[in-house]
Amino acid sequence: MPRDTTVTIYYGPLSWFEDQLGKKKRTGLLDIVYERDEANRRHTHVVEGQEAPSEEPAPRPKRVAAESSDYASLNEHVITNFAGLVRSINPEHLDLHNPPAHIHSQLERAFTTEVKRYEYPAVTRDTLVRFRDGFAGHLVGQAAVKEALLAALYPLTTARQTKPVVLMFYGPSGVGKTETAQFINGLLGGTLLRKQFSMFHNDKFASYLFGGTHAEVSFARDLLDRDSGVILIDEFDKANSVFHSAFYQLFDGGVFEDKNYSVELGPSLIICTSNYGTEDEIRKALGDALYSRFDSLVHFKPLSKNEIRQVIDRLVDDRVSNLAPDERGRLEPETIKDTLYPLADKGGNVRKLGKLVDEVISLVLVRAVLNGARQTSNSPDTKEAA
Repeated sequence: MPRDTTVTIYYGPLSWFEDQLGKKKRTGLLDIVYERDEANRRHTHVVEGQEAPSEEPAPRPKRVAAESSDYASLNEHVITNFAGLVRSINPEHLDLHNPPAHIHSQLERAFTTEVKRYEYPAVTRDTLVRFRDGFAGHLVGQAAVKEALLAALYPLTTARQTKPVVLMFYGPSGVGKTETAQFINGLLGGTLLRKQFSMFHNDKFASYLFGGTHAEVSFARDLLDRDSGVILIDEFDKANSVFHSAFYQLFDGGVFEDKNYSVELGPSLIICTSNYGTEDEIRKALGDALYSRFDSLVHFKPLSKNEIRQVIDRLVDDRVSNLAPDERGRLEPETIKDTLYPLADKGGNVRKLGKLVDEVISLVLVRAVLNGARQTSNSPDTKEAA
């Protein structure tokens, strides 16, 4: 009698799942399902008086595997009777990556099942040191932000922290909120999971948050597939208040569940950004139930005139350093900076400043090329560049 199928369920990023399986020879679950569907569509014609050809049973697969994106290709009835599918295939080993919760519960009841979870990059005391020492070189101004974040991140370095630290970055656009989240994630490693809520203004957002069919994309599945310890929810203030309840359990205990998936985040970092101006504005917009679930509210202030000039210096130097040698020879970086400094009187959005620096440099270069000049000293004025 053949031994039972052993099942291993892996929760984590795809790259880790592939590393876990290594070079073990395996067959894709979808390949088997497609092959069986094709066989069912084939018709065998038998001539009268002749015996029907006998079909040899397929050999028992040694190892079958499925990735998180594979389940979307299965019909709903296959998902609801997934254990039956596994029994009919009868593999010796079944390796599943981030399956829907319904599949997990079926398999635990029917087979010997082991669960393995990826250990996400964690904040350590060394992370805090590197954050403190690298902050000024990464972001202009916002000294109060550095101190607030060091205090907010510290609990993640302790063993007693078992749930996420949830932060709200608030303040005007283009002063470094998203860039700070990217900086922290860069210290930890992995690709930042970033979701922009301003992009969701219809019924699809409801199914994305609360779960639609198992074939639809969802926030829960994105959380399972991520490889970073930082989760960035950009423009949190743009989400309709009807969706706020979806985050109560996530912010409280680090658990997020929809109709298809269940996710346990553990001691990770959730950063929400918004353009709220004050803490009172946040409380009124979000309500006490959600407001009270943030561990820290971090205020990003508008940049001063001197800080905007520093941003311009950094942007120009950075862009010029990435040019080819012949292009650098056609530029006078200090002239470009002087051209852009008047913008400091108007307030600064770093994102817009970056685009303007690119435009000015491109205009100087194209003029030099068209004029056949090796170097030009004529810089466009700010009004023309803008």
